[in-house]
Parts: sequence; C-alpha cells; structure tokens
Amino acid sequence: MAVIGYKRVSAKAQHAQLQEDALSAAGCSKVYEDKASGKNAERPGLLAALDYMREGDTLCVWKLDRLGRSTKDVLTTAEVLHAHGIALRILTGTLSGTYSPKGEGKFFFTMMAAFAELERDMIIERTHAGLAAAKAQGRVGGRPSVITEDVLTVAKARKAKGESITAIAKALEVSRATLYRHIG
Repeated sequence: MAVIGYKRVSAKAQHAQLQEDALSAAGCSKVYEDKASGKNAERPGLLAALDYMREGDTLCVWKLDRLGRSTKDVLTTAEVLHAHGIALRILTGTLSGTYSPKGEGKFFFTMMAAFAELERDMIIERTHAGLAAAKAQGRVGGRPSVITEDVLTVAKARKAKGESITAIAKALEVSRATLYRHIG
C-alpha cells in the first residue's frame, strides 16, 4: 500500500515547495506534479498518478483545491479513486483527513468541494473588481509598452513606404506581434 502525492501550481512561474515539503512529511513514496490552472482539464501529472496507483494505495494532496477547483471535477476524481479502492488524503484545510464516500463523510466532502469552488470564484471576482477600479483610476497593469510614440511614428512611416512588418520589427528591435497590435 503506497502513499502517492500529487501537487499542482496554477502557473509555470510558481513553485510547489510548500506542497512538496508537506507531501514528503506525509510519507509519500512518489509525487506527481502539474503546472496548470485548476480549471484546466489537461492534468497529465494527475492522470499518471491515477494510472500508477493500485487498490489499497492512498492519493495524498496538500489541500483540496490542488485536486481541482470545480466541485464536479473534485467529486468525480474522488469517486474514481473510491471505485478503484484508492483512498484520498487531504493534508491541510477544513477537509483535512481521509475521504470516505459514505454518509456524513460524503456530505461534508461535497460541501467542502462546493466551498472550494466558491472561494475560487470569489478570488476571480475580487481580482476583476480590483483591476476595474485600478483602470478607472487610470492605472494600467502589465509590463510597460516597448512602443513609444517615436517608435510608433517611425514604424508607421516605414509601413507607409511598403516595408514589411518583419523588416520593421527587426530594425526597431520589437516583436512582429507588438507591431501588429499597434499598427495593424
């Protein structure tokens, strides 16, 4: 009976060291990882973990939202695990412990999965509200544009003379996509 870990971070630039440490402390003999958004259906690390595991094994995750953000997705994964005789252990959060799809345990797990999805939706809502408030105050997020008014004037003049976007981009040391975005 093996304890197999699964960790997931939402962006390629994020690191899962906290999850890694917790899974190691929980005695996971092998850990699978995905670097993808929870809403992303493509999770090769989770699929590999599920393929590797056998009846009697335990899938261990740091927190419920690492398994998936959609209530349906989390419950479907939990049911697949149970159908194959694989336990689900959650290390932290309100639902820490081992998942049992029976009676009160199933009801509690379903409610926690719904709350995890609600939390994700609220984070998205707050993020969008914050971005809208910043935009209303004239602040714009993201990296500063490499296209200044001078560069744009030069680019438009070269384009008017019939020079290709590729040649202009190379000469001005900007990407073709950036030029297309600014001069069409």
